[in-house]
Amino acid sequence: MRLFVDKTGKHGPATWEVGDYPKGQEDYPVSGVSWYEAAAYAEFAGKSLPTIYHWDRAAFTWASPEIVPVSNLNANGPRPAGVSQSMNRFGIYDLAGNVREWCFNSSSRVGQRFILGGGWNDPGYGFNDAFTQSSFDRSETNGFRCIKYLGTVTNRGALEGTVPLPFRDFLREPRVPYATFKLFLKQFDYDRTELHPVVESVREDEEWRREKISFAAAYGGERIVAYLFLPRNATPPFQTVIYFPGSGAIHTRSSDSLQPGSRVDFILKSGRALLYPVYKSTFERGDNLVSDYPEETNTWKEHVIMWGKDVRRSIDYLATRKDIDTGKIAYYGASWGGAMGAFIPAVEPRIKVVTLLVAGMSFQSSFPEVEPVHYLPHITVPVLMLNGKHDFFFPYETSQLPFFELLGTPKEHKKMFVYEGGHSVPRTEVVKETLTWLDRYLGPVGK
Repeated sequence: MRLFVDKTGKHGPATWEVGDYPKGQEDYPVSGVSWYEAAAYAEFAGKSLPTIYHWDRAAFTWASPEIVPVSNLNANGPRPAGVSQSMNRFGIYDLAGNVREWCFNSSSRVGQRFILGGGWNDPGYGFNDAFTQSSFDRSETNGFRCIKYLGTVTNRGALEGTVPLPFRDFLREPRVPYATFKLFLKQFDYDRTELHPVVESVREDEEWRREKISFAAAYGGERIVAYLFLPRNATPPFQTVIYFPGSGAIHTRSSDSLQPGSRVDFILKSGRALLYPVYKSTFERGDNLVSDYPEETNTWKEHVIMWGKDVRRSIDYLATRKDIDTGKIAYYGASWGGAMGAFIPAVEPRIKVVTLLVAGMSFQSSFPEVEPVHYLPHITVPVLMLNGKHDFFFPYETSQLPFFELLGTPKEHKKMFVYEGGHSVPRTEVVKETLTWLDRYLGPVGK
């Protein structure tokens, strides 16, 4: 109880003052509470915190393409409860976004409990990911809602049990010999057939020009859609950054409104072009893949190969343009795209420099042909990693550090910055360090 005080030292949520909520926020969800406070209040009210199974049943995460776009995720602050259009099939508002919601279950990571749905300062895919935090965490985005069971729940004990999370010691895992790795690389080869590129539309902005392009994929008779953003404050030929997004793209079904967001807009301001391919399984190219978590399945293996080919084919397209300097191509991956940074620079030698935002290695296993431990030692280009020290998806000691240490890049050409925080890095740091890195290895932009 001595720990759970507000800004003024009085008992109450961490976001309150003098034991009361801020003026004008009577309709806002309570936030700034630990799991212990949430569980205690639920007990006091004659209710419970939901198990992760009850929460997911109510949230209906399968409908995220309809729910997430109208939710309060990736925003600037919380909203009054129920004002968004983010409503589920039971008429419940804001299970996606606004504030994260503590659930009853603990995880196999000692001292951590599940907190689901994502909050206003989380990316869109926060609604779909199973996230845990220290039970004592009182972040301003941490809230809760209660559940009341109807009748007797005979399996409640099992549903409230600890949920095991996968774990691997990556540095102790054996790596395949180089001859075997060369066979792995051949999976990403393809016939250099005609691209048949088409500029489907153009959108003009004060700071950039967006070209929506399509061209032939390297497989299945498909076509890749890609968005090429060209800066107005520099002259061609442009250095170009290829972006690989977070897993929110898997749960979104249209790319029509795609534009540079806060994670990439600074690339254009620096005078560089940005290429954002619509990768297999994302946006309108969605298929049966529903998660970015690896699996020991042929489906997962085939998708990793297709993503690698999508990047390679996209660079093939860039090579057809006179306004692009194909000798100065960078890869920039965020979250899921950061994890894919364990593969892409190893299979595409035209990438000269890499920046990875909140990247790490996933504990879920896949087939050896697409295991990151076999690819990372063969990446030799300069790599910058920007990470949060308390990242749940990619823990610092067991996921981020092994990723960094397994990189084959010489020590003087790889760098890792770790910031206080979770699955995020302060924007100013991302901008500063990324542009410094690109200037160092691609050279400053001529404007």
